[in-house]
Amino acid sequence: MKYHYYPGCSLEGTAREYDLSTRAVMAAMGAQLMEIEDWSCCGASAAESTSYLLSMALPARNLAIAEKQEDVQDILVPCSACYLNLKKVEEKTRREPQLLDNLNHILRDEQLQLNGRAHVRHLLEVMAKDLGADTIRRRVKKGFQNFRMSPYYGCQCLRPYAVFDDPEKPRSMEPLIEATGAQIHPWNFGGKCCGASHMNTDMDVSLELVTAILRGAKGADAIVTVCPMCQLNLEAYQQKISRRHNEDLHITVLYLPQLIGLALGLSEQDLGLGLNLSITKRFQEMLHRAK
Repeated sequence: MKYHYYPGCSLEGTAREYDLSTRAVMAAMGAQLMEIEDWSCCGASAAESTSYLLSMALPARNLAIAEKQEDVQDILVPCSACYLNLKKVEEKTRREPQLLDNLNHILRDEQLQLNGRAHVRHLLEVMAKDLGADTIRRRVKKGFQNFRMSPYYGCQCLRPYAVFDDPEKPRSMEPLIEATGAQIHPWNFGGKCCGASHMNTDMDVSLELVTAILRGAKGADAIVTVCPMCQLNLEAYQQKISRRHNEDLHITVLYLPQLIGLALGLSEQDLGLGLNLSITKRFQEMLHRAK
């Protein structure tokens, strides 16, 4: 299995542990990741407010570079915001030839051309469909039988492009978590919004959204995510929310490849576990007892 790899900006900064664990797990599963040469920012959530064409051109550049490299069509993207931006260009340029012409006019300055060969795929889709729960289960070295996990998908990996799961009732993460031996915590917050970047513009509303998610996860040992912004919102404000509501809402939040990697027997260091903001003492004790 070979994939072009687009890490995106967050995975080189605040979500470094997501990058480390993704690379480690994919390598352990026999997959080869080829980082896109000279990749650049996809525009995140800010570009479209400045210029629609800019918000298309930034992801298009990365797709065009990938197409120019080794003849591998699939681009693996762990960050949900990056995935959404790149996927949007893939989908729109297939339906809008004029947009494709406009983008290629811009890309010409770098001797790049977008031909529509690249296929953008979220890490969760690749893990669910290409690797699969059965393959993971066969390689498990540390079982999580005593753990209950809350799978949290967020918005952007499933909306508006529901290409591999149902955005209203997502289920693609559950078999992967169960492959580690863990149980699924019953809840209905898997596809709910955490506030995303509105945590910076309307914190009160976003804090209430996160509060509802943390309360929904009560009884679980960890929340498992596939989005850097979701991970940050769910991790970074637990203390503030607990004080605001006079309620202990602290819980461990892991990236999916961190959980899978731990089950495969990879080291906490290789998976960047020390970079997480919310690993609770209770979770650490349970983890060290797991066999």
